[in-house]
Amino acid sequence: MIELEKDGDLWIVTLNRPDKANSLTPEMLEHLCEIAESAGEARALILTGKGKVFSAGADLDAAKAGLAASPLWERLSTAIAALPGLTIAAMNGTLAGGSNGMALACDLRIAVPGAKFFYPVMKLGYLPQPSDPGRLAALVGPARAKLILMGGQKITTDEAYAFGLIDRIVAPEELLQTARDLAADTLSARPEIARAIKDMCRTG
Repeated sequence: MIELEKDGDLWIVTLNRPDKANSLTPEMLEHLCEIAESAGEARALILTGKGKVFSAGADLDAAKAGLAASPLWERLSTAIAALPGLTIAAMNGTLAGGSNGMALACDLRIAVPGAKFFYPVMKLGYLPQPSDPGRLAALVGPARAKLILMGGQKITTDEAYAFGLIDRIVAPEELLQTARDLAADTLSARPEIARAIKDMCRTG
């Protein structure tokens, strides 16, 4: 249910559980962690999904059994954020719940029209994973981060673009190719130069 394609130095990770809105089981989340932790050799990594939803977060049954508060979410986002190459979340649809963390940890986020973004963690009685609020606030500002995390608002694609949560709105049929195009310069550059530029862009 997690597919990994290696196209030279480009890794493409696809969530493939569309019948369950690409919600993540413990096994899927563990697999994603293992991929991210081994992707230091990749010069670019794209995260995407099959179907109409990028990811609904934790599988409902697994969430009730404790996955919603699992440290695996933070392990995943930490591993993605630490990668030296360019990371792109190519979101084929709505992003919800704990899966926000892996998208927020990416360098770039692109999404299709009609996608929505929400993180109803407070309403469900949980804290967000430790790094998520800071990464969210760095992109959209503290007030808008509270709008999502405390106000419980579902953000539309247009709002997400205006807020700075996503960087491009892309037609579904062009999503993966756009992600590949965005990775092209990094893939053709000397790895040490690309890594140094990414380090220079870090804000914290």
